[in-house]
Amino acid sequence: MNKKLIGAGLLVLVAVVAMLVWKFTKPVLDEAEVVETSDAKDVEGKITIALDNWVGYFPFRSKEFKKRMRQAGWEVKVIDDAADYHARMKQLNDGEIDFAVVTVDSYILNAAKHNYPGVVVTVIDESNGGDAVVALEKAGKSLDDFRGKSVRVAFTPDSPSHYLLKALKSHFNLNELLPSGLTGMRIETKGSEEALQKLLSGQADVAVLWEPDVSRALEQPGVVKIFSTKETERYVVDILVVSRDFLKKNPKEVKLFLSNYFRALKWYRDNEEEWFKELEAETKSDRKRVRDMVDGVDWPSMSQNCTKWFGISAPGEDSNEVLVEVIESTVNVLIDNDDFKASPLPDEDPYKIIYSGVLQDLYAGYSGVKTPTTVAEAMLTQGMKFEPLAAENWAKLQPVGTLKIQPIVFQSGTFQLSTEGKEELDKLMQKLKHFPQYRIKVVGHTSNEGDPTANKQLSQERAESVVQYLNVTHNVDFNRCLAHGLGGEQPLIREAGQSYRDWQYGLPRVEIVLVREDL
Repeated sequence: MNKKLIGAGLLVLVAVVAMLVWKFTKPVLDEAEVVETSDAKDVEGKITIALDNWVGYFPFRSKEFKKRMRQAGWEVKVIDDAADYHARMKQLNDGEIDFAVVTVDSYILNAAKHNYPGVVVTVIDESNGGDAVVALEKAGKSLDDFRGKSVRVAFTPDSPSHYLLKALKSHFNLNELLPSGLTGMRIETKGSEEALQKLLSGQADVAVLWEPDVSRALEQPGVVKIFSTKETERYVVDILVVSRDFLKKNPKEVKLFLSNYFRALKWYRDNEEEWFKELEAETKSDRKRVRDMVDGVDWPSMSQNCTKWFGISAPGEDSNEVLVEVIESTVNVLIDNDDFKASPLPDEDPYKIIYSGVLQDLYAGYSGVKTPTTVAEAMLTQGMKFEPLAAENWAKLQPVGTLKIQPIVFQSGTFQLSTEGKEELDKLMQKLKHFPQYRIKVVGHTSNEGDPTANKQLSQERAESVVQYLNVTHNVDFNRCLAHGLGGEQPLIREAGQSYRDWQYGLPRVEIVLVREDL
């Protein structure tokens, strides 16, 4: 009898275990079947990024960025943590997210306890009015109006808003705008939206906000702006931080992520209508408010990141390391506000939380500086295809420099290349092989004597002849080149002691200017 009971009990136990296994396994099998029988099977993996509703982070939330990553085989999961910077840094440390977008001050402050688990790989934006201190007009209209008063201030702790108050306290000796928690004047909120609600409900006299809440606040009667980042430089700078572990294990994916970010950003700049439509839908705002929000943010391009922020440049270019300066300045403000007694950075070295390698790789490919190693490679770079550009987009390209060449000679009074002119263009190709990714502006000039209209037409035709020769003889893509005739509008500067005749002789010329897209 006991054996039968034991046997029955075992059967029941086995059945229960089987049911539990099936309960937890079936969804996995179903998901696997869904993936296998759909385009999702082509996804290599998922990349997770944490951020909040700040308008500067829009490119990461955008359709274009996600589409580009999806086409490259990666799904992007965006986590909006409502500006919970403590949680964001903990997730980065614990490996729950791969990237975090955060301000310089918030990263220094909130990542210190985790020994800085990520490195800065690019600057995302600089606030240019997108962060502001606003107030009820009856409470005050300027910073000085609050001196010596008890002020109820609403802000998000350990956020860019908090840092803005610290900077004002440090730079203007204005302790009233950062009251202690003991006074009842300090109103800590979970995000900018809640801070705005506290202001509009009359629970706060002052609120520190970021877009889109700055624009929303200023649309309300009786609300005034008393300070904003529009009048500052390098106060609030947003950065992209990648987990050190993810970077070490997935360097190619980090490069892909950054490349697609910059390409998506450029796409929206070139397609402003789509950009504004998406922001209108996301923020539930009209066009004017969206325009104000966008105007309050500066998004540096890839080349600006390199040359201004990270100190990366191509040969002959100037560059700066503004990011290091911002980090050091931010550390000083935090120390002045008693957040730290000394620099919390590893070995007090800002370079230990920065990694410029990804940008260097991207910039090397983007700048086009390359030496072909084989005849086949040289031929391949000559035949590279370029997307066509509209005139307004050609105007947006950044000049790299004018190549040094001997005069390109034409048959007298015509746009027909002489034998000497063709030989010089053949020599020019040896230089162009080193810059396969730059576009080319061929600029024609004439003397400033004679009929201006005829001169301009001749200079245009000569520039077009050069483009035609490069295409037919050397397989240079037409879309890569732009012929532009200026006639006698931009004569060379006459040197001291140079005869008039010699000066005039040098005015008819063709210049080869390398230009690049500002990704």
